[in-house]
Amino acid sequence: MILDHQGRFCIIPTGNHSGKCKLHLRTPGPVGDFYNLLKIQVSREKVHERCKNICTPKDTFDRTLLHTHDKSRTDLEQVPKIFMKPDFALEDSLTFNAVLPWSHFSTAGGKGNRDAASSKLLQEKLSHYLDIVEVNIAHQISLRSEAFFHAMTSQHELQDYLRKTSQAVKLLREKISKIDKVMCEGSLRVLRLSLTRNNCIKVYNKLKLMATVHQTQPTVQLLLSTSEYVGALDLIATTQEVLQQELQGIHSFRHLGSQLCELEKLIDKMMIAEFSTYARNDLNRPLEDDCQILEEERLVSLVFGLLKQRKLNFYEIYGDEMINTAKNIIKQCVVNTVSQIEEIDTEVVVKLADQMRMMNFPQWFDLLKNIFSKFTIFLKRVKATLNTIRSVVFLVLDKNQKTRESRDLEDTLQKNSAKESVVDSEVAYLTHEGMFISDAFGEADSQRNASPSSEPCSSDSVSEPEGTTDSSSSKEHTSSSATPGVEMMIGEDMKLTDLELVRLANNIQELLYNASDICHDRSVKFLMARAKDGFLEKLNSSEFVTLSRLMEGFILDTEQICGRKSMSLRGALQSQANRFVNRFHEERKTKLSLLLDNERWKQAEVPAEFQDLVDSVSDGRISLPEKKPTATEERKPAEFLIVEGQKYATVGTVLLLIRIILEYCQCVDNIPSITTDMLTRLSDLLKYFNSRSCQLVLGAGALQVVGLKTITTKNLALSSRCLQLIVHYIPIIRAHFEARLQPKQFSMLRHFDHITKDYHDHIAEISAKLVAIMDSLFDKLLSKYEVKAPVPSACFRNICKQMAKMHEAIYDLLPEEQTQMLFLRINASYKLHLKRQLAHLNVVNDGGPLNGLVTSDVAFYTGNLQALKGLNNLDLNMAEIWEQKR
Repeated sequence: MILDHQGRFCIIPTGNHSGKCKLHLRTPGPVGDFYNLLKIQVSREKVHERCKNICTPKDTFDRTLLHTHDKSRTDLEQVPKIFMKPDFALEDSLTFNAVLPWSHFSTAGGKGNRDAASSKLLQEKLSHYLDIVEVNIAHQISLRSEAFFHAMTSQHELQDYLRKTSQAVKLLREKISKIDKVMCEGSLRVLRLSLTRNNCIKVYNKLKLMATVHQTQPTVQLLLSTSEYVGALDLIATTQEVLQQELQGIHSFRHLGSQLCELEKLIDKMMIAEFSTYARNDLNRPLEDDCQILEEERLVSLVFGLLKQRKLNFYEIYGDEMINTAKNIIKQCVVNTVSQIEEIDTEVVVKLADQMRMMNFPQWFDLLKNIFSKFTIFLKRVKATLNTIRSVVFLVLDKNQKTRESRDLEDTLQKNSAKESVVDSEVAYLTHEGMFISDAFGEADSQRNASPSSEPCSSDSVSEPEGTTDSSSSKEHTSSSATPGVEMMIGEDMKLTDLELVRLANNIQELLYNASDICHDRSVKFLMARAKDGFLEKLNSSEFVTLSRLMEGFILDTEQICGRKSMSLRGALQSQANRFVNRFHEERKTKLSLLLDNERWKQAEVPAEFQDLVDSVSDGRISLPEKKPTATEERKPAEFLIVEGQKYATVGTVLLLIRIILEYCQCVDNIPSITTDMLTRLSDLLKYFNSRSCQLVLGAGALQVVGLKTITTKNLALSSRCLQLIVHYIPIIRAHFEARLQPKQFSMLRHFDHITKDYHDHIAEISAKLVAIMDSLFDKLLSKYEVKAPVPSACFRNICKQMAKMHEAIYDLLPEEQTQMLFLRINASYKLHLKRQLAHLNVVNDGGPLNGLVTSDVAFYTGNLQALKGLNNLDLNMAEIWEQKR
């Protein structure tokens, strides 16, 4: 007997082999409890004794028990195996038929008694099986009675332990309840009120956020009314983000997301329409010298909005407007010009093209000049607008790159400091050096929800400020440069890749090139419309040069503005230039042909203007000097043309040919694109003059063409001197063209080498012709020479007379050096014929009378020849007329 937890006595049974309980009384206790416990123990002992009488103790196990076990096994083997199966079920038809074989029963007449006996036998068999099973079950229970009693005893003890534990728990709960009321309830209430307060703040902020979101659509409408598309789109994007994150699942906003999507699509259409209107207004405003951008802040806002919505093909709209504007520029210029010309009746001539063809060259040239001027301003305006658009694209590209770099840097820093920050925070909480848990909750909520009360939607730290910043910055933006206001317009949600932005910038730059091509194409159509009636081909040189300079100037201006060459107008100019070159060359070749056909090959006077022309070339430049009528009238024509100190006797055709050659050279200066064509044509012209002059003089064609009686030595000498004058200018002309040719075109200069050679050959043929004339004369006269008195003989007097005539004919035409060389060749011919005649007459240098007569005649010849002007120092070497003695 012990004392329980309430101070009462209890009896503890002590087990022994007899199964009796001994009571040990230690301290007095209540009598009622003792009797109750005694009754329980007595009843338990009776049950135990009864079980012992039924079951044989384990220590009495002998062969009888083994025999009983073998007998029970034999009995169990009599029971069919089907009853022992774990899936035994009478619901199964096969099992049922195996247990109850109904095939042995029949309800037919005469067999009822036998069937009843069979049924009774089956029932007894099943009852026997049941008895065997029950006996075996009872036997097994008897074998394990000790274990059953032990389990029951343990259950009662467990119930006692549970009862004690329950009482201890009850006592503990009472104590904890008292502690909770005294120490914890107040603190927990403070925490609960703090959490409630934070929840109320969250609800309040949610309600404010809902109120702000509710005002999204009116605010968007207000922004659209002022064309603040970027602000409206940012507000829609922010609201969509808030709906998905902060206000997800709120029933009243279930349709707002789809409404905002539709509103965003509407804004897309509005921006496209607005950009189209802007492009139309920008390009169609009056074309003056003002190239400022129209409403630059509006353009920047539109471009940002289109980029934000990934409408990257908006530049195509601007391209279409450029084409229409270019057409309108030409049309308007033609209409304005035609309206000022009284000679054109617009009521009779309705079509603009027909009205334009009625203009003369000055009127049409002024019209073309006006069109080019308008196109230049148009291209400058397009360039300014497109540069602004490209600057916006590059700003977005630059912001993307900076954002990507900053994110990479943040990721690196976070990876380096993540582990240290986590450890530090955990240590702070564990050591109470940081905030308590309740303070941490409150701080986190305040950071997420707290904001100035002036902001209507301050709890959403992302939504409202971005929209406000974008809209306000677009209003304050005044230039397309990289100002902070423009950078603030670039939100983080512009999901454009660098490749897309670079491609867009290239397309915008290509649009500027297209603008240049459009202007050139429209100008080409304007030129072709005027050239249908051959108007451009009928222009004279000065008019075409003026037109060419105007077109070249416009081409250079467009290349400078747009940065790329457009070939259409240049090709049209080249085509017209080729036609001009053909007509230019044909006119001058025809003119030269007429001059040569009428040339009498007599020395012509040199007017002062031709001398001025030659003097200008001698100064190192090839150009046609301006005519000065007053100065030209005061100066008389000169007999010779002075070129670098040398006198040139020329014919009128050559003077005009020099002017024509200089016209070719000046035309190349005025129209550089025709340099190669002009070189070819000029080569052809020089070759033509050489061949034609050779036919007329050396070939004696002038006898039939002009009606000359004969071709004199003076004609030949004058022709040679004219050729020499042209040869003098060929190197100058070559250098002029070489300076204007590309290096790969230098091979064309070989034409001048061939021409120079042809001219020198022609000059040599003329010299040979002069020598041949005297040679035939010597042959005729000396073949009849006889050595006899008187001295000088008639033959030598005649020879000296002809030599004097020759000298008189060529001395003023050819330079002194050429005259000397020519007479040396004539003298050599004279000596050859004289030597042959003396050999025929057997006159030798023996000092005899015949030798003296010949010597006197030769001395007369030598004296007369050296007496001629410029031949006094001529070495005649007359000893060669005698045969050398062997």
